[in-house]
Amino acid sequence: MNCYETLFVVKPTLTAEEIEGQIARVKEIIAENGGELKATDEMGMRRLAYPIEKQERGYYTVVYYTAPSEMVIELERQLRYNEEILRFMTVKYTNKKELAVFEKMVEAANKKPAPEKSEAPVAEEAPAVEAPAEEKPAETEAPAQEAAAESTEA
Repeated sequence: MNCYETLFVVKPTLTAEEIEGQIARVKEIIAENGGELKATDEMGMRRLAYPIEKQERGYYTVVYYTAPSEMVIELERQLRYNEEILRFMTVKYTNKKELAVFEKMVEAANKKPAPEKSEAPVAEEAPAVEAPAEEKPAETEAPAQEAAAESTEA
């Protein structure tokens, strides 16, 4: 059996229970098809590098497991058809150096505390930043005055 890592991003519009259900479904697929789950790293809600299906954020989860190659094909098929999964990526670890890195990541994921379940993973809004109204005109007038002074000197 080979060592694999699958990262998947769940839509942020789901409730905490629905997100946990999606993660549990991935774990079930691995177990049902002869895979052995080593560790799960729930990275939480993060900003995406670019919008996917008009979503700016997503709930990231990494699953480390060993499995036969046929199981990975089935897992990716299930993820592809799941409309609640925005993206996924599977990495296979083959040589000794990669397997050593895989073991270190599994250890780190097992030591990492699980995210708190009390908080609902909702999209965070950036706080509104207000600048005093008096400063804005002063900043815009200064360059205009400098430009006028330079044009009269020339």
